[in-house]
Amino acid sequence: MIQLELLISLPFILPLFFFLISGFLGKKSSSSSSATKLPMSYPLIGSYIALSKNRNRWPEWIAEILRHSPSGTFVLHRPFGVRQVLTANPSNVQHILKTQFYRYPKGHFFRSTLSDLLGDGIFTADGDSWKSQRQISSHAFNTKSLHNFVETVVDTELTKRLIPILSAAAADKSVINLQDILQRFAFDNICKIAFGFDPEYLSPSFPSPEFTTAFDSAIRLSSERFGSINPALWKLKRAFGIGSEKQLQLAVSQIRGFAQRIVREKKRELDEKSSLENGDLLSRILNSGHVDENLVTDLVISFILAGRDTTSAALTWFFWLISSHSHVEEEILREITENPVAPIYTEVKNMVYTHASLCESMRLYPPVPGDSKEAAEDDILPDGTVVKKGVRVTYLPYAMGRMEALWGSNWPDFRPERWLEKDEVTGKWSFVARDQYTYPVFQAGPRICLGKDMAFLQMKQVVAGVLRRFRVVPAMEEGCEPVYVSYLTSKMKGGFPVRIEERNTKL
Repeated sequence: MIQLELLISLPFILPLFFFLISGFLGKKSSSSSSATKLPMSYPLIGSYIALSKNRNRWPEWIAEILRHSPSGTFVLHRPFGVRQVLTANPSNVQHILKTQFYRYPKGHFFRSTLSDLLGDGIFTADGDSWKSQRQISSHAFNTKSLHNFVETVVDTELTKRLIPILSAAAADKSVINLQDILQRFAFDNICKIAFGFDPEYLSPSFPSPEFTTAFDSAIRLSSERFGSINPALWKLKRAFGIGSEKQLQLAVSQIRGFAQRIVREKKRELDEKSSLENGDLLSRILNSGHVDENLVTDLVISFILAGRDTTSAALTWFFWLISSHSHVEEEILREITENPVAPIYTEVKNMVYTHASLCESMRLYPPVPGDSKEAAEDDILPDGTVVKKGVRVTYLPYAMGRMEALWGSNWPDFRPERWLEKDEVTGKWSFVARDQYTYPVFQAGPRICLGKDMAFLQMKQVVAGVLRRFRVVPAMEEGCEPVYVSYLTSKMKGGFPVRIEERNTKL
């Protein structure tokens, strides 16, 4: 099978090798004063040399390019004449996500690349299918559902599972992988609120994460397709069932089997108890009568991706950042103690400084590093960039959080105060939001994240619950900083090893 994979790759490798050698004689694609900061492009291979050199630091590399682009936009020349527009310009983001929304669907390239994993679910769908799925899904995020989520689901998972596990780690003085624990926490939560199903992944026995291991592999392998020199290569490997595509098929099979079992069990439950009043999302979808089992399975997988990976990533980076910014932690603790006794939902909604700290953390380390659309027709972006039909336009929250033009010269600093104003009389903070096109961490326009409010409520409740009792201390080598890994969602490479310390005085 190895020989077969090499034979499939050979027609692509030989001409590439030739042009990598001859391409060094080519001319630069730009003659601007910033050209030395921008990748060079050569005949046929485009900027493949720079792409290959920076493949392990893609988000950082693109952020550097866009910082040196006068308009915050750059046209990347991929091999074989493929162009991709990369932008960190808020006017362009508003154009593609709102003003000209219907000119920029997810498109064929995005769907074909992710269809094995996500099928026709809400994240790959366009047109009427997307509208229908969004309308059904929106019912899970009304005020009543948010109250239930915070005061029942998250509170139970926090007090019965997360806090005892952290307390045990503190007593044992053991090192734990906080990223894994937060993923388990988020996975249990999304399954309970969306599907009425408790996988108990955060139980003290720490069940074998076979499903989540497969899920992580599928996300990584699907994401790597985007970086392929030519889509025909991974499609051939998929057709022959070899290499990374064989691994992806095995992972997806396991994921779909898990999701289908959830769907079928819910169908059986609804059939046996016709009068069952269940407000979970999956029950609503199945009772709508407009979707088949395959599409419902696609939706289940999509919601697991959204609910498990994004909030856990945001919290992982948040706890790392506050560990080295004691003044931020102290201000959050002050806010926790000053909150009056109130229902949990009201309490977490009023955590203004914590909210700002989470926004600032996601500015620097967004859970979704970038998002692509595909031009349905020729267009011109507000900054003058010409976009031809079929070209991918990608906006990058990771790069946008690092633009001096948007955040000032102190953009590298973790400063929650940039989101706040203090009342001179009362001394209380008030939150000052940035527009969603400057800060598109939750997307924007018609496709803005339905779970935005739910995510903030969940994260603030976790922050309050954990910091009341514990200090989170990174257990990395001195001077070692974690690496931001960019797939469909972000990760901290290798996990987040920490020690948990009980506070002397519980708040």
